[in-house]
Amino acid sequence: MHSQIASHIVAKGRERRKDMAVLKQAKDASRRWVIRQMVKLLPKLTMDNMETMISLGQKLLKNPEYIQTAESLKQYIRERHPAVKVVEKVLYDLSPEARFRTIYDLFIKGLLYGTTYREEVAEDLGFRPPLFFVISPTMRCNLKCYGCYSGEYDQDYGLSTELLDRIFTEAEELGMAFITVSGGEPFIRKDLLDLFENHKEMMFQVYTNGTLIDEEMAKRLAKMGNVAPMISVEGFEEITDGRRGKGHFKKIMKAMDYLRDEGVLFGASVCQTRKNYLEVSSEEFADLMAEKGVFLIWHFQYIPIGREPDLSLMLTPEMRDTIRRRLRFIRNNWPFFICDFWNDGPYVDGCIAGGREYFHINANGDVEPCVFVHFAVDNIKEKSLKEALNSDFFKDIRAHQPWSDNPLCPCMIIDNPHCLRDMVKRHRPIPTHVGAEKIVNELALYLDEYAQSYHRIAHKAWNEEYAEEYGKYL
Repeated sequence: MHSQIASHIVAKGRERRKDMAVLKQAKDASRRWVIRQMVKLLPKLTMDNMETMISLGQKLLKNPEYIQTAESLKQYIRERHPAVKVVEKVLYDLSPEARFRTIYDLFIKGLLYGTTYREEVAEDLGFRPPLFFVISPTMRCNLKCYGCYSGEYDQDYGLSTELLDRIFTEAEELGMAFITVSGGEPFIRKDLLDLFENHKEMMFQVYTNGTLIDEEMAKRLAKMGNVAPMISVEGFEEITDGRRGKGHFKKIMKAMDYLRDEGVLFGASVCQTRKNYLEVSSEEFADLMAEKGVFLIWHFQYIPIGREPDLSLMLTPEMRDTIRRRLRFIRNNWPFFICDFWNDGPYVDGCIAGGREYFHINANGDVEPCVFVHFAVDNIKEKSLKEALNSDFFKDIRAHQPWSDNPLCPCMIIDNPHCLRDMVKRHRPIPTHVGAEKIVNELALYLDEYAQSYHRIAHKAWNEEYAEEYGKYL
């Protein structure tokens, strides 16, 4: 009798698995059809039929929140919202291959199909793979900029071509199609462009000082299409040369000209300090970046880590609030996208570290929760991406996010520093360079006072500027 019952249960289980397999095949076939239609539309894509492209893309989504975001984007296009100017630049200013790769690799594969795929993978893994990650193949650099977070790492560290290839392959298998490459100066590595070319269905955003980008490299990047350089700039000539060396500003302006003229997707990366925060958030600087043809600007505020950390460079809470407001204005009125890493918490529901949406692999292979959190429990040379993302350290970080009820205070380093100290105390991760532990001991009192002060400012800012859309913060 028991054996009959067991056989019946096993048979039912097989039937369910078979039904699920058939359903999955049907879903996969449907998605492939949608993707084929989108690819067919790509060569003749204009602003007039962009709405059709987005409607097709919605068929790849399951999450109602993402579907609503797509609806909002269609509304922006109908209204010709200033943010849509970036879409126009993608359609009309890029080389044919850069245009195809940006829309296919990033938009279709990474954001549309990839979002749903990662949600389905989560059912098997027990966690959802992140949207992207940052990797530093080398810490070598041809500059020595004060305040650089990479300055404390051993300059001899480096990830082999074979290891990078393995990491990129594993990432693609987990549904990630977007990788940010940092350093050091990535373009010092001559093998990287070949590697990016071999993974042509992934988009690589490369943070670079820009000194190695000449006309020949710009032409190659235009033909490849899947590499987007983000050139570091501190403001105008005087302040940029002051941090990076005489003549540097002119070099990177020329590099931007090469990239723009060849039709490469590129942008700028800014480190906000007390010295330059007004300059990099000015209308004049925005005008210069628009003239150069950037598609986006990443804004990061100085964090006291790296080569000789200097608290006098860190923005005061009042300065941080000032630049937040100024950048919101720039975002709504200039033809490029602004990413304000700390102040854009409301748009991503707070901290994205620990593999929630991103993490960092340094040049020694240490898997860090964030580019600015230099602690690790795993090394990618010994673990797969899947294993590293599922560590107790990362799982605990994800379980406690968001760190604050106010998304304007997302960070466990500077906004909620007690949270980082708690994670380090609980999991005993290894500092990934000499002096990394200063952020949780020597600087603790300063960061606690900073956080308390900024929370008061952010409380007022939220209720005045965000509450109507997102809800009151009490």
